[in-house]
Amino acid sequence: MEGRMDFLDLAGRVAIVTGAAQGIGLAIAQRFAAAGAVVALVDINAKGAEEVAQSLLAQGTSAAAFACDVSDSKAVQEAFDAVLKRYDHTDILVNNAGIGGGAVRLQDVTDDHWLRVLSVDLTGVFYCCRAVIPHMIARGYGRIINIASVAGKEGNPNMAPYSAAKAGVIALTKALAKEVVQQNILVNVVTPGVMDTGLINGLTPEQARYLIERIPMGRIGRTDEVAALAHWLASDEVSFSTGAVFDLSGGRTTY
Repeated sequence: MEGRMDFLDLAGRVAIVTGAAQGIGLAIAQRFAAAGAVVALVDINAKGAEEVAQSLLAQGTSAAAFACDVSDSKAVQEAFDAVLKRYDHTDILVNNAGIGGGAVRLQDVTDDHWLRVLSVDLTGVFYCCRAVIPHMIARGYGRIINIASVAGKEGNPNMAPYSAAKAGVIALTKALAKEVVQQNILVNVVTPGVMDTGLINGLTPEQARYLIERIPMGRIGRTDEVAALAHWLASDEVSFSTGAVFDLSGGRTTY
């Protein structure tokens, strides 16, 4: 691992990771910090983010917590302004914050449920990208990694809001990538399948079984596997991929 970390060195890079207090975001933050990046941990769970920051600092890496609800435009701008004030710039943005919304038939989805899932999972990604793009353009450098889902590729039954939001993240990634490619800003999206995170706990046993049975590899994914891919995408080793969708589904969605 040490050799690979040296090879994909992130020393001197400032990385913002949303939803960093747990799950995939936590794994990414830990890996980025181990690779030398300064990590800004953005999460609605202020206590959790601070605990992660203290843990990383105790390991001799650099991190700080910033409380933020990504579905709130003003809160996003304030949090990102605070990151820029503290570190002067940002090089990497990982849009990971998200909610599952549980398993609900479309006809039973309320207006509030629909709007809440889309506001976090899609609009939040838009807010965060919009907040950092001007600074990345000014510096002539940037790496943005959006975390979507296989649900955004093929749709999961009884998860229409989540599936629609993640499909939107994929399309947003492709559109933004084309806008900023000439400014040396690369924007890519990762589409994990079922992972070992708390999101699966919000599903019914039937829904969880349906998702896992569709994985040819026969197991759910690990958060450190997502972190490894995000690490590569955040590094300078990636120089000719943008607007791309990177599958992490154990063979479920190979397109």
